[in-house]
Amino acid sequence: MILEQIGEVKLPAHAKPGGFDHAAVHGRRGRLYVAHTANDALDVIDCATNTYLGSIPGLKGVAGALVSEEHDLVFTSNRGENTVGIFPADREEALVKVKVGLRPNGLAYDPGRRLLLAANVGDPATPGSFTVSMVDVAAGAMVADVPVPGRTRWAVFDSESGCFYVNIADPPRIVVIDAANTGVMARTFAVPAAGPHGLDLDAATGRLFCACDGKTLLALDSRSGSELARTELLAVPDVIFFNRNRRHLYVAIGDPGLIEVFETDQMRRLETVRTETGAHTLGFDPSRHAVYAFLPDTHRALIYADRG
Repeated sequence: MILEQIGEVKLPAHAKPGGFDHAAVHGRRGRLYVAHTANDALDVIDCATNTYLGSIPGLKGVAGALVSEEHDLVFTSNRGENTVGIFPADREEALVKVKVGLRPNGLAYDPGRRLLLAANVGDPATPGSFTVSMVDVAAGAMVADVPVPGRTRWAVFDSESGCFYVNIADPPRIVVIDAANTGVMARTFAVPAAGPHGLDLDAATGRLFCACDGKTLLALDSRSGSELARTELLAVPDVIFFNRNRRHLYVAIGDPGLIEVFETDQMRRLETVRTETGAHTLGFDPSRHAVYAFLPDTHRALIYADRG
């Protein structure tokens, strides 16, 4: 057994359709923030006691959550109002919102430059709406809105190269933006599978892990985009997280409701855990090797310990 269930947390019922979306952990404070899209709120969980602490309201259509421990900040992408939210982790009432592109979703942050990227889903009916917005966090302002080839998915930042990487669903691409030159795409590379979706980075080896709608998990070289390894997934994936200490990758699959666990040196499946249909999103606490699966039908977070 790799993932052992160690608890569950009851979360508020949905006020409308939408369920849960991306989650992020503030390790030092022991807090997990999950986008409760159906409630226009972030739900907050205490990672030490596995209890629900409360919700942060007023985030219309919230889809993404991201934490900067370096600056003690929490970011949200508010797809229903075309904003990102920014607040200190100890003062949620100090929330500010910054206008970005159409329907922001994925988030990534460069703490050295205090630069936040919001990957915008856009609208096929609105020409030019597939963009990534760059936000100067210190100034509280968008400083660039960069056109990209198609609908965005998730995004990551690599501090070693100083680059943001953004998945594009169709055409299947990864877009690279240099944090030192945010107004343009530095380069793109093709992804050799349909529908790049979940994305994470192994900074030690320079590998990007890309989970694709074509039921494929890829390891790609972050510099060249070349394929280093691939393996089959059991169904269509969504959120992924990389555990750099265990060298495990967790892949959430909403239908039929699974977490697939892979060891990343050989890209070998270690375990498949059943969750609940619709549970397409995860949270990960690296300090506790804890994985959270968010169950929309029963409004719960299941908590698993990675026993290695």
